[in-house]
Amino acid sequence: MIHTMAVKKDGTMVIDLPIQQLNHPEIDWYWVDFDVPTFDETSYLKDFFGFHPLAIEDCLHFLQRPKLDYYEDYRFFVLHAIKAADLRVEEVDLFVSERYLVSFHKAKLVEIDEVRERVSQQQDLKQKGPGIIAYKIIDKLVDAYFPLVQNIEDQLAKIESSAQKVSTKITIDQIYHIRSNLSKLRRSVVPMSELLYRIINSERVILQTERVYFSDIYDHLIKLSHMIDSSREITADIRDSYLSLNSYRMNKIMMTLTVITTIFMPLTFIAGIYGMNFDYMPELKWRYGYFIILGVMAIIGSGLFLWFKYKGWFDQD
Repeated sequence: MIHTMAVKKDGTMVIDLPIQQLNHPEIDWYWVDFDVPTFDETSYLKDFFGFHPLAIEDCLHFLQRPKLDYYEDYRFFVLHAIKAADLRVEEVDLFVSERYLVSFHKAKLVEIDEVRERVSQQQDLKQKGPGIIAYKIIDKLVDAYFPLVQNIEDQLAKIESSAQKVSTKITIDQIYHIRSNLSKLRRSVVPMSELLYRIINSERVILQTERVYFSDIYDHLIKLSHMIDSSREITADIRDSYLSLNSYRMNKIMMTLTVITTIFMPLTFIAGIYGMNFDYMPELKWRYGYFIILGVMAIIGSGLFLWFKYKGWFDQD
């Protein structure tokens, strides 16, 4: 579907004007949004607007890294939107000039719809032109990152608070899943921040009056980067703590098994000696030999147990 918004020279706005009428002399500037376009609708990028084939190719093929390309009379932006459900990245492409803004995205995006609704309702936005609308779109996309990062922070806080109630395996699985999500977010946030840094430091992209707006988005992206890095450090700390705790528990188990084995080694040795079927073993003829051997075995076992206890092997740390 194609949505159009055109602002006339007298300040009035026309919604859903046919594309063929956008070059009318009465039109001051316009915004065309290619919202999940069909193949025929996509052809307008070349047939009507005459965009560079490389820019069109970037729109249609594969997921591009956020970037900015300069062309003769327009600038081409590649941006990232992130779906909250599965953190899937969707590409948003913007063609921006002094006279028009063309946005292109293959997936339905609430952020674009909200900006379009806001522009249609606020008179001041109608007068500011394509540059400010492009800023509004980028700002909306970046603002949508915050709930995703904050949700991960909430998950980490929940994991920390329920550390003693959940098995180590489940916790480790959750930590690795969260680290995977953080990596997905980081692969969009960092390139977006690099893009915004380039925008605010380039005289060719924005006017001086617009620089403060894009600087605000850049600050948000820097904050998001710090939040993601902080969450990654927390996941690493939790992972290391659980692995250390698991190793400690394993050592305790091995110590217990070692104590049991050590106590039974001499007892097994004695039982093995008297289990041999030799005829000339004098102890076998003793009347009370059986009880004496049991007593010796009990003394040895108790003695080893008391010795290990004295050495502190049974102490709970």
